[in-house]
Amino acid sequence: MQIKAINRMRTQITINDPVLLAIIQKQLDHITLQMGTVMVKTARSPIFSQSHDFSCFLSNSRGETIAQADGLPIHSGGGGFAVRALLRDFGKDISDGDVFILSDPYEAGGNHLPDWTIIRPVFAAGVLAGFCTNRAHQSDIGGGAAGTYNAAATEIFHEGIRLPVLKLYESGKRRDDLWKLLLLNSRCPDLLDGDLAAMVGSTRIGAERMSALFIELGADRADDYLDAVLAHGERSMRQAVRNLPDGVWKGADVSDNDCFELRDVETRVTLTIKGDELTFDFTGSSPQIKGFKNSSLANTYSSVYVAVSSFLDKSIPRNEGAYRCVKIIAPEGTVVNAKPPAPLTMCTVFPATDIMNACWRALEQTDPERACASWGKLVHGISAGLQPDGRMFVMYHWHGQAGGGAVKGRDGFPMTSTQMTLGGMSIPNVETYEQSYPCRILRQEFRLDGGGAGEYRGGTGVEYEAIIFTPSEHHIRAEGGRRPTGLGCVGGLSGAMADISVLELDSGKAVDVPPYGAQALPPARFKILGSGGGGWGYPNARKPELVLRDVRDGVVSVQAARDIYGVVISQDGKAVVSATPRASSA
Repeated sequence: MQIKAINRMRTQITINDPVLLAIIQKQLDHITLQMGTVMVKTARSPIFSQSHDFSCFLSNSRGETIAQADGLPIHSGGGGFAVRALLRDFGKDISDGDVFILSDPYEAGGNHLPDWTIIRPVFAAGVLAGFCTNRAHQSDIGGGAAGTYNAAATEIFHEGIRLPVLKLYESGKRRDDLWKLLLLNSRCPDLLDGDLAAMVGSTRIGAERMSALFIELGADRADDYLDAVLAHGERSMRQAVRNLPDGVWKGADVSDNDCFELRDVETRVTLTIKGDELTFDFTGSSPQIKGFKNSSLANTYSSVYVAVSSFLDKSIPRNEGAYRCVKIIAPEGTVVNAKPPAPLTMCTVFPATDIMNACWRALEQTDPERACASWGKLVHGISAGLQPDGRMFVMYHWHGQAGGGAVKGRDGFPMTSTQMTLGGMSIPNVETYEQSYPCRILRQEFRLDGGGAGEYRGGTGVEYEAIIFTPSEHHIRAEGGRRPTGLGCVGGLSGAMADISVLELDSGKAVDVPPYGAQALPPARFKILGSGGGGWGYPNARKPELVLRDVRDGVVSVQAARDIYGVVISQDGKAVVSATPRASSA
């Protein structure tokens, strides 16, 4: 129906008509969603079929991202770096039926090594018209730790196989030698074999849909239409920026460790707004660190784009044209643009969050009404070991999640995937996990008084308890366990700190859990208190009936209702007895 509508409109209106461009953008976005459905239905790893830790996006023939509606914004925001690396290396050697693969953040425009990127060129009437891409976080890519997160890494060579831009299929024929090489470098080759096939298949479906759209538009004019789509995104973003005041503002976030010792690692940004342009200057951020919490350049760009897009009008198209008015200065050799061979695997999680928080804190000063409170940082990790049949398993403790930050008009998500996904990654069903892994999940419930108080409350985070019945290697990553990380805004309070504890199952002996590291464990019991998200606005501006609802739901205590929100609840917990006068957060 949409293509037919486009055909009718082509005879009546110009290429820059906003209605036509909106239809084309929606059609491109829908193609990425179709690709995502194919991936979920056919991938073998639970990380894809259940958690959706992948993203699909489309590019024009120059490698500019034109659609990224599916998946996680941290994956696709900097996706243009990868496609342009392909054009750099294979610009004169691209044929219909070719499929490319890459991962390396230094050489190939990747964000970190576990995210393998499959790119398929799209031809229409024999002419290269664009690219179709699936970027997905693999269960295991070798390296020093099962599950890809090697907390002992001090250089990228410790983190797994590095993939420059490689041709995985040539004119429709798979390169079996390269395929075998990839499987040989994974502890989970059976999963990887099916997952790669699913990624390739999703790009095939996407390429077919893109090619059909381009032919309907007129293959000779496809580039013109895509240029107009990008220009529309640019106009929309520039208009939104013009609504912000000119000026200079600063923001920052700080980590308290470099994965090996306690020290302040600062991400600092200076935001300059002039007319319809934004400049984010990260000069003053800490030098790159020893551990794997450095950011690649593509990841930094993506993190800034996620921060800007989530702060401004959600109707702005999410294509690369929209970010033409955004300038990023990321000094080489710092935590936001590390030089090789610095390790980078954690960059899409905590460094991305630090970058987003720094940008949000600067943007908050330009328009507090749009401010975003920080989401809590995680303390969960990965357990890896052998199934009873001898196959390797890699289990992410997704269920011990943190709470999301609040915004004006909405409380933070009670539990959600990490901040840089903006909730785009799914939390698997407990029952499915217990069927897939040698585990039992004993508890997964919202925390009491976990969310940061505010006119709009932060997400509570989760109280999680699970047993792993077989010996395993546990890889812990914990940013939220020593200080509050879900910081409030516009007078809102911070969420509760996280905590993790581990007991040996048979002896009941407590295991000392480091902030980062790998531990060989016998069967064990894990307990996680997920960080709470930050609140938005002053707590005493929250409506008393909402505080009462929170008390009855078991996420705010009677004492907190009285002492923090100024709302006294009856002894039976069914009514508000009294409330202090309401104050406005505006």
